[in-house]
Amino acid sequence: MKKTVCVIFGGASSEHEVSLMSSASIIRNLDAEKFDVITLGITKDGRWILFEGTADEIENNTWLSHPDNRPAFISPDPATSGLVVLEKDGSCTVRKIDVIFPVLHGKNGEDGTIQGLFQLSGIPYVGCDTAASAICMDKAVAHSLLASSNIEQAHYLWFYADRYEADGDKIRNKIEARLNFPVFVKPANAGSSVGISKVNAPEDLDAAIRLASEHDSKIVVEEGIVGQEVECAVLGNRGKSIASMVGEIGAAAEFYDYDDKYKNGAAQLFIPARLEPEIMEEIRRIAVRAYNLLGCDGLSRVDFFVTTKGRKIILNEINTLPGFTSISMYPKLWAATGVPYSELLERLIECAFSREDA
Repeated sequence: MKKTVCVIFGGASSEHEVSLMSSASIIRNLDAEKFDVITLGITKDGRWILFEGTADEIENNTWLSHPDNRPAFISPDPATSGLVVLEKDGSCTVRKIDVIFPVLHGKNGEDGTIQGLFQLSGIPYVGCDTAASAICMDKAVAHSLLASSNIEQAHYLWFYADRYEADGDKIRNKIEARLNFPVFVKPANAGSSVGISKVNAPEDLDAAIRLASEHDSKIVVEEGIVGQEVECAVLGNRGKSIASMVGEIGAAAEFYDYDDKYKNGAAQLFIPARLEPEIMEEIRRIAVRAYNLLGCDGLSRVDFFVTTKGRKIILNEINTLPGFTSISMYPKLWAATGVPYSELLERLIECAFSREDA
């Protein structure tokens, strides 16, 4: 019997356009013989709309003009178990949903916000729960938890943007005393390299911190790592997760930025990574350990550096809803590991049904 999958796309996020590309790719690859697909779009200003057009319209960002669009929302009442649609004649109807597949990158989609609604609704959903999503999204919190378990990371410090405005000299002095330049200045809660700057000298910190503060009130500053940038995809629920082979990013810019990831595709990807076999196995082991430690379910992409000097493995961050575009590393890594795209989606949906809180 077919399952009804509600794919949620768009979102009130700086990564809205990426979500459109990822969602279109997922919709095209869901097996039509096994799944009926409902598409629910969220506009940049937060309106929820039932969209009954094509994946091409989502990808081309023309979906908002579809004549059959109607307001709709997921009911937080588990007795409803579906989507409440506000029809054009003023009536309400309910579309039953078996599983939710949120394809929302960044704030309001990857940070636990919408996962809380899913939890209330009682509908199974793909991906991490509220707590794990929030923890992984907040780089300062994730750093602290991983450090407590002796998982090696870049040296870092964090602070609130208003504290920098109140006493910037004190924080700049701490950065200079504790970290070696270049450093990376990041908003604590933002994904896909949005708002991130590489800073080569102390006098450039002000501009970088101002940029980061446009995206979040909490700022993280990390010491730059000289080495290879590599990624590992993890699949499965906590305690039952497995790691893909390891891939490597040859960034076209100074670092693997938003444009490289989603727009120009200029970065060169190496699958498998150009690493010694024993280092790749250790990366896979650490990826699963970190995933389980932070309580992840379903999927995450775990990003690392391998230092040029000393060949140390440094965990960079965990992304709980990585890109699913045609150039995204997560599905590419699984395809190279022997799990094609359509099968990967089926496994993720199976994880949603089998998680402990489902």
